[in-house]
Amino acid sequence: MLLATDLDGTFLAGHPENRQRLYQLISAHPEIKLAFVTGRGLEVVLPILSDPTIPVPDYIICDVGGSVVDGHTCQALQPLQSDIDARWPGERAVAEAMARFEAIERQEVPQQRRCSYFCEAGAVSTDIERVAADLGCEVLYSADRYLDILPRGVNKGSTLSSLVRHLGLEHDDVLVAGDTLNDLSMYEAGFIGVCVGESEPALLDATRDRARVLHASHTGCGGIIEALAHFGFLGSGGIEAEVRA
Repeated sequence: MLLATDLDGTFLAGHPENRQRLYQLISAHPEIKLAFVTGRGLEVVLPILSDPTIPVPDYIICDVGGSVVDGHTCQALQPLQSDIDARWPGERAVAEAMARFEAIERQEVPQQRRCSYFCEAGAVSTDIERVAADLGCEVLYSADRYLDILPRGVNKGSTLSSLVRHLGLEHDDVLVAGDTLNDLSMYEAGFIGVCVGESEPALLDATRDRARVLHASHTGCGGIIEALAHFGFLGSGGIEAEVRA
């Protein structure tokens, strides 16, 4: 199976005991492949890879889907990355076009194939969406604060879907986990999923009628463990037995 999980609020969150349990479970089962799917840039993900308590991911999808690399070499995964690159008009073109909007503030964080801003909900105007569309881009707003300008058709869900096809996996062999609206595309792609405890209300509302998406009661890693048991990954009773051990 492939566990494709967001980081902040999800794989890096939850009760310390649940984090340890999940990390040990993944390390004990080499058949569980791990993909980080995050809004962070790769440069900000790299320090996590040096933490000996956290499993090394097999794949990293970062920049809200704009970048995809091998988790062990940190080299771009081709031809997936080239396909994304071909859709991106360039940071300079996007930044210059968005400079006219005073209500948005550029995030000073490492970012590739996206331009990220802070803004209030009311500032996400049709004018911003129109300018983005003219550039061949789309607007993604999440957590009532974060605005991302991404290549058209590129998001966490689209890049994960490309990765799953590249690996020859079935949709039912994938569990996705997240907690904010920028994770929505992963559930919309049709994967089995979990919204961990204390997820953004807008994400919960958007996934409420999806039978293959669990709204977990536990936060972070506890919610992922809850989903692994709920959907029967590793066999009937397998997760419960591992956690008790």
